Amino acid sequence: MKKYFEILSQCPLFDGIEQEDLDTMIECLNGKTIKVSKGTPVFLEGDSVRFVGVVLSGTAQVIREDYYGNRSVMTVLQPGELFAEVFSCAGFETMPVSVIALTDSEVLLLDCRHVFASCSNSCHFHSLLMKNLLQEMAQKNLALTQKIRYMSQKTTKEKLIAYLADQAKKQGSSEFVIPYNRQSLADYLGVERSAMSAEISKLKKSGQIDSRGSWFCLKTSTK
Repeated sequence: MKKYFEILSQCPLFDGIEQEDLDTMIECLNGKTIKVSKGTPVFLEGDSVRFVGVVLSGTAQVIREDYYGNRSVMTVLQPGELFAEVFSCAGFETMPVSVIALTDSEVLLLDCRHVFASCSNSCHFHSLLMKNLLQEMAQKNLALTQKIRYMSQKTTKEKLIAYLADQAKKQGSSEFVIPYNRQSLADYLGVERSAMSAEISKLKKSGQIDSRGSWFCLKTSTK
């Protein structure tokens, strides 16, 4: 695991864990590394909630489908990001979402039975692990609240502008790259891709934004 230390050190779950403790910690948590090809599921909705995952390389997205097959992108996972821990903590027996690799990826899976319970060896890092986990869940709760705010906007334009304005503020620049392609962004905001693309074109034509792929630039007030 030492070759992944730089990535794992970016994961909130491992905050404060020293490099020399990493291998022991992963072994204690019954961790295993898997390779997942582009388009292949890491988890599927309905799978047993057994593992907590960390993206080591590549990207993946968390998606939910309704009864009619309509897909909603919950989030896009980058290297160092943790996933599925909320469902384990909430006592879910099966996954209510799917996690699909967007690119060829490597993922670390940790047995949630070991993550959420102190081991017989009384490892000193378990209390730190639980503290980190609670903080990460709080952050994800805030992110969910933020997404609800976007989706509560009345029009596609308002949803798009609210999201882009927050990204500019978060990244501290009028120019920024978002972690979504067009389809994923539309799914995330809960809008039709064609309607969203039309709004982007209108905003570009009016000189309010510029955009190429996942790159955006806010030029003037978008109100």
